[in-house]
Formats: sequence, structure tokens, C-alpha cells
Amino acid sequence: MNKKKIINDPVYGFLHIQSDFIFDIIQHPYFQRLRHINQLGLSEYVYPGARHTRFQHALGAMHLTNRAVESLKTKGVEISDAEAEAVQLAVLLHDIGHGPFSHTLEESLLTGIRHESISYVLMNKLNDEFDRRLDLALTIFRNAYPRKFFHQLVSSQLDMDRLDYLKRDCFFTGVEEGTIGVDRIIAMLAVHEDELVVEEKGIYNIENFITSRRLMYWQVYLHKTAVAAERMLVNVIKRAKALTQAGETVPASDALQFFLSKSYSIDDFNNNTQVAENFGKLDDHDIWGAVKLWQDYPDFILSHLSTALLQRKLFQIRFSNDAIKKESIEKVKQAVANQYNLLKAETSYLVSFGSVSNEAYTEGQKINLLMKDGRLIDIAQASDLPNIQALSKVVKKNYLCWPKNVSL
Repeated sequence: MNKKKIINDPVYGFLHIQSDFIFDIIQHPYFQRLRHINQLGLSEYVYPGARHTRFQHALGAMHLTNRAVESLKTKGVEISDAEAEAVQLAVLLHDIGHGPFSHTLEESLLTGIRHESISYVLMNKLNDEFDRRLDLALTIFRNAYPRKFFHQLVSSQLDMDRLDYLKRDCFFTGVEEGTIGVDRIIAMLAVHEDELVVEEKGIYNIENFITSRRLMYWQVYLHKTAVAAERMLVNVIKRAKALTQAGETVPASDALQFFLSKSYSIDDFNNNTQVAENFGKLDDHDIWGAVKLWQDYPDFILSHLSTALLQRKLFQIRFSNDAIKKESIEKVKQAVANQYNLLKAETSYLVSFGSVSNEAYTEGQKINLLMKDGRLIDIAQASDLPNIQALSKVVKKNYLCWPKNVSL
């Protein structure tokens, strides 16, 4: 069987699978599960074209990694076949730990567990299954490999993950303002003292990359309607979990029921094979299937939220630069309690508040420019655009959302 397949990708054209082992990893159920996890959560409620998946994104990021490796080789950077395969595998598997709807349910279904931690657990399980052939990929993934630029291709301010998701998300949402020059950026990459850097003449492409990232966060990732929809989904899961753990039989798939019935820690993923096995079966379809069933569930809150989500009757939401006052939250909760004849304690499922933040560039993880005279300069200092330095500051917005039919 020829495992060096060609995959036709709408963003880059043909993607080439570079080795038989990479093909075997792609074919594994853990990775195939990513076909059924939406890359942008519920952003399709704002941008109908945003239906692309973590599977597509992971393949795209792997493709860009291969291109970056080939580009660096042409500049005299020595990279062995084993290193090239390992860094592609590390990028390919970086998102394997994502749960349903990507980031959306990290705080409700898998409380306090970051998807990167689950990715690492699942990569270790694959490593055991494939006779330790992922040892080098794991070493690169956890930044323990001496040649640091390999990890920077996987996770940094200018990694292949970010390059692909910006390019791909622009394509599928139609938000052209976030477009970046991926080809040019990859061509400008270089290695200096085992660190990933950008040649001086690539400065304008990096300026555009940082600015585009900021625009995409406000226009897509943190769009107020998407935030409202995601809060509703989080609350649906929280309610289903509370009812299940109170002894009620809430209909759900076996995999979803497993995580509704009990909260698990990252240690459970490491030590209890059932946790990882059930997680490996969990995707967006489990959630949507359950939400469709929950429309008719006797509990008003679960039924109301599920119906509203399916019919796109989303919460209204208000963003503010200032902290949301406690009196404002209490006022909204009281109005919701009166509207639906609920106890005040139950209104937390129909009222959400919190904050979102946009960090376009973190100076703690620099993008360094390699100047013609051999100096390294942080892009924030090298750029003649004052907004690049401004973009290194975290912009935080607070929100409060509740059902639209509740008037204050």
C-alpha cells in the first residue's frame, strides 16, 4: 500500500504525506476524531463558512512545518530525516487533546485541564502503541530537545500552528483583513544559535502577521455573538453535569455520559485507561446529539438553553472596558428569576459574566529579527510602526450576557 498520499487542501493545494509512519498516525482513531471537532467552536453562528475542522488545521500546520524545514535546509541548516519527521509529527499531534468544540468546553466538561496536557497524554499512549517511535517528537513537543528551533516551529509566537489557523480561518470565515503572507514568512525564517529568527527583510510581513492576529481575535475568535453562543453551550453542559451528578438520568452517548457523571483530573488521564478511551470517542456529534435530546428534557433550564442554541436564539451580550459591577449582575439575575420563575441560584445558567483578552504579541516570547550586521532585535523594537509595541499590551474586555427577552 502506498502511504505517501497526496491530500487536496483548499488553502494550500496538494499536501504531501512525507512518510509511512506519519500516514499511520493520521489513520489512528485518536487523530481521525479531529475530523468531527470544529476548529472555531460556534463561530459558524456568525460566519456560516466556519465549518472547518481540527483535522484540516492539523494537516495544514504539518504541511507548513515541512515547508519550513525544506526552506531552512536551503539556507544551510542541517536537519536529519528523523528530525524532520519528528517535528512534523509534533505539529500534527499538537491539537489531538482538544475536546468537543475546541476551546469552548475546557471549563465545563474537562474542568481545569488544558488541551495541551491531554495532547501530551495521548501522544504518550500512541508512542507506546507504536514501539516508542514518537520519542523524538515528544522530546521536541515538551521543549527538551537541545535544538530549540524545532520546538519553536511547534509552539512559539511564530509557530506553524498560528500561521495555519490565521490563514485557514481567514479563508473559511471570509474575513480578508486577517490575511497573512505565509509563503513569504516561511521564506524569511532562519536559524541563529539554534533559535528560530526572521531575516531583517521580513519585518513588514511580521508586522502584518501581528496586526492580522489582533484583528482576527476581535472579529472572529472573540466576536461578541460567538462568545454569547459559547457561554450558552458551556452552561448547557454545566446544567447537564449538575443534573447527572444529582442522580438524574440525562440522555447522552456513553462517552459523554462518562464525563457528565464525574469530574476527572489530568492524573486520571494518565492512570485510568477508561478516561483516555472515552475521551478518544468524544467529539462535537456527542454534544449536538445530546442537545437535540435535551430540548425535550423535563428540566426547564436544560430544555430552554438547548432549544435556544439549536434555534439560534442567542443571549444578548454587552462588552465593557470597565469591570462589570456586582449590582449590574444582581439586577440581571433578578430580572431573569422573575421572567422564568426561577430561584436566584438557578439564574447562573442563564446569566454569564467574565472577561476575554486579546494578546496579539507577548514580548516574553520574542519574535527576533536577524539584522544584516548579525544583531538580533525584537520586532517590537525594530518596527517603525508604533502600534506593534502597543499590541504587546494585553487588551481585556468584560462581558455580561443574558436572554434577549428579559428586559431590565
